[in-house]
Amino acid sequence: MGGKGSGGNGRKPIERKLRIGAPNRLKPIAVVPANIVALPMSHVPEPHRVLSDRSQKLWAQVWTSGAGWLKQNMDTELVLMLCEATDERQTLRRRLVANPDAWRDRLALRQVDAQVIKLLDKIGFTPSERALFGTGETAQNGFSDLHRRIAEKRAASK
Repeated sequence: MGGKGSGGNGRKPIERKLRIGAPNRLKPIAVVPANIVALPMSHVPEPHRVLSDRSQKLWAQVWTSGAGWLKQNMDTELVLMLCEATDERQTLRRRLVANPDAWRDRLALRQVDAQVIKLLDKIGFTPSERALFGTGETAQNGFSDLHRRIAEKRAASK
């Protein structure tokens, strides 16, 4: 199936050729990783349903913190649902403090907690989602040190 240079199944990706260092064909390109910088949002949209004071603060905080990736015309409903779920959570917490034996309220609170976490995940406010965006903090571990030393050796041998 396909001869040399045909782009068939045995084709090497360009990145692999660059790592190997095929000097006749490809010149190494310095790849600089892109840094995502969240620009401050100057305009926080108005919610189209009534929110409590606490949820109004959350609404503004989400829109200013997520300005780099949230889209007003697409994500408004999700952020609004998040704010309403936090209002509902606060109400359920008050009822549980007043009556600790209300098992139905406790069950409802756990369901609302799960809903809040899912909504935060959907709009990019969990650590795993921030890691996918590349905006989270990178943890220093043994592998990063190993990769650094390998890169230094490769640079020294060139």
